[in-house]
Amino acid sequence: MAVQRAASPRRPPAPLWPRLLLPLLLLLLPAPSEGLGHSAELAFAVEPSDDVAVPGQPIVLDCRVEGTPPVRITWRKNGVELPESTHSTLLANGSLMIRHFRLEPGGSPSDEGDYECVAQNRFGLVVSRKARIQAATMSDFHVHPQATVGEEGGVARFQCQIHGLPKPLITWEKNRVPIDTDNERYTLLPKGVLQITGLRAEDGGIFHCVASNIASIRISHGARLTVSGSGSGAYKEPAILVGPENLTLTVHQTAVLECVATGNPRPIVSWSRLDGRPIGVEGIQVLGTGNLIISDVTVQHSGVYVCAANRPGTRVRRTAQGRLVVQAVSVCAPTLLTLLAAPAEFVQHPQSISRPAGTTAMFTCQAQGEPPPHVTWLKNGQVLGPGGHVRLKNNNSTLTISGIGPEDEAIYQCVAENSAGSSQASARLTVLWAEGLPGPPRNVRAVSVSSTEVRVSWSEPLANTKEIIGYVLHIRKAADPPELEYQEAVSKSTFQHLVSDLEPSTAYSFYIKAYTPRGASSASVPTLASTLGEAPAPPPLSVRVLGSSSLQLLWEPWPRLAQHEGGFKLFYRPASKTSFTGPILLPGTVSSYNLSQLDPTAVYEVKLLAYNQHGDGNATVRFVSLRGASERTALSPPCDCRKEEAANQTSTTGIVIGIHIGVTCIIFCVLFLLFGQRGRVLLCKDVENQLSPPQGPRSQRDPGILALNGARRGQRGQLGRDEKRVDMKELEQLFPPASAAGQPDPRPTQDPAAPAPCEETQLSVLPLQGCGLMEGKTTEAKTTEATAPCAGLAAAPPPPDGGPGLLSEGQASRPAAARVTQPAHSEQ
Repeated sequence: MAVQRAASPRRPPAPLWPRLLLPLLLLLLPAPSEGLGHSAELAFAVEPSDDVAVPGQPIVLDCRVEGTPPVRITWRKNGVELPESTHSTLLANGSLMIRHFRLEPGGSPSDEGDYECVAQNRFGLVVSRKARIQAATMSDFHVHPQATVGEEGGVARFQCQIHGLPKPLITWEKNRVPIDTDNERYTLLPKGVLQITGLRAEDGGIFHCVASNIASIRISHGARLTVSGSGSGAYKEPAILVGPENLTLTVHQTAVLECVATGNPRPIVSWSRLDGRPIGVEGIQVLGTGNLIISDVTVQHSGVYVCAANRPGTRVRRTAQGRLVVQAVSVCAPTLLTLLAAPAEFVQHPQSISRPAGTTAMFTCQAQGEPPPHVTWLKNGQVLGPGGHVRLKNNNSTLTISGIGPEDEAIYQCVAENSAGSSQASARLTVLWAEGLPGPPRNVRAVSVSSTEVRVSWSEPLANTKEIIGYVLHIRKAADPPELEYQEAVSKSTFQHLVSDLEPSTAYSFYIKAYTPRGASSASVPTLASTLGEAPAPPPLSVRVLGSSSLQLLWEPWPRLAQHEGGFKLFYRPASKTSFTGPILLPGTVSSYNLSQLDPTAVYEVKLLAYNQHGDGNATVRFVSLRGASERTALSPPCDCRKEEAANQTSTTGIVIGIHIGVTCIIFCVLFLLFGQRGRVLLCKDVENQLSPPQGPRSQRDPGILALNGARRGQRGQLGRDEKRVDMKELEQLFPPASAAGQPDPRPTQDPAAPAPCEETQLSVLPLQGCGLMEGKTTEAKTTEATAPCAGLAAAPPPPDGGPGLLSEGQASRPAAARVTQPAHSEQ
């Protein structure tokens, strides 16, 4: 993206009073007057129309003009003025008569073409619409009628097709005699179809199709109709011989939807619309026994029409349908988009206006049609294009003329044209030139002051300077179109003006006008001046680290540098060195550059500046270190795709195995919860020895095995001598047997020789470390082995560091209490 005026220092905004004074000057000018819709000084009363001429015959093109005399009338053919000759004569009313219309296919001049009537008086010149004149023609028959055989009471149909200009009129003859059109059994359709219903023997004969227009008359081949008398009383199902065709018409044409049905008894033909809307009655008629005719079609007539042949008194019916498309607006049919053709017509005509000299005049012209018409503007009959002080906007529908002068006074025409025809509308511009207006300012000079300022000076007009109320300076870039011009107002006592806020090294055009309460003077002679150049501003610069030894420099391109013999200069160096590498010269359209083979351990200084023919601009400096990129590269070695692929496969296999293990663990946990013990269970890691509980009576047990849980390794050998013994009475108070609670002992009496059941409270000496605490529900345990009915807790090995390993429930720093596990009574 180009940077505009990047090197210019920011200046205070231009004063507002010159721009505020300009509207005040315009308010003092006389109000413009509006004219009528059309030019009253010169206009067409009758314009020529399209016509078809017969070769060798005369033709008259009408043209009548109203306007201030004298009025001169001429004619153009295909845009070229038509000279007077004995072949074509200009009549007194302005019409053109061609005595013998010529059609020369061999390359000689033909009278076919587009004709325009041109009228001119002292106010201006107008051109009529284009009238297309064509020669009448008649082709051969494309379709001849075919012989047919019909039964008495049945239907016969003949058809012929032929093209001509104008459209041929079709009639029919039977045995070289025109058929009786008053016979209701004979139906003639405009498209060249003859239908005969209720056939009789006398209907037989030879039929001819006759086509005629102003060019010639043509007769088709003969077609014989044979009427047989057999089977007239036999029953026949209703059938549609010919149904409606798809038609595409323009507005105001006539639609003929044909429907020929047979059957015995004769079926009743009816019409409807597929969308259910009523067909209506205005402009609708049924021709013959079932042909639908729609006159003066409109857009509302578009749709699908259904012809139904019903057997009388029953629900038996046969149908056929056809689509009618009326060309007035775009109609979307399924799988078909029809672009419609309608002549151009004006929605808004241009208005005749009067404007003071030096102001702006505007004409507006809007036309419609299908396809959309192309609008062209004429000034006194000549095509007017954009340029200078003339502007065209909104698809040429708006004509704007700024700074009007006497040379702009003319008749302006809006011509709308498409494939269906053309139309024109005219309006006159009157330039008000008051007496005593000052002449144009003189000696206009423009001198560059800086890269953004130009001083414009001038001298007073030669005459009528007393009423001057101010000056208006018109400013624009020399390369810009006139519509980008802007103005600044200047006091009447000032003959110079400093134009600021301009772009460096740019050519500007200046001219000035003097304003009075009655109007503005004509414009002075334009003068050109170019602002001074200056060195470019520092370019914005960003740096990207590509690797351990490469950098990418990014900035915005400045295409304007190339226009002023400029570009970019790049320097770089390690920060520890005094000299730069460079300059590296780059064009102004470049926006990036890569530096490679750099020292990965160094910090680099990068400097970028823009230059032009006025010198070097200030540089943009950046410092960047490559050390971090080098370390990241070492920590992140290049990818080994094969290893990663193998790792991905291994990872996938591990995930599958892990899922199976997890499901197995869940199953075991559920079983444990269902069949495990109820209560809190102390689990120990690193089991050192398995202690067998004593089998004797409770009174004979060695109390030395009872000790507090969590005894240290050095204390374990002294438990029987030095430590405080646990009294069995205290344990019985803490864990009373079931019979002590006043309940009878449900256990049966056992033999003394049998092993003791697991009913005793068992204690084990456990270290503090290496044990885990798990809470669970206690269930009754069943003894299955007679040799070891009581399984005690195993003593865990001491921790390797001798420190505490078991955390008490609820608090880690709390001293460990004795945990007693009392299994439930076994059931035999």
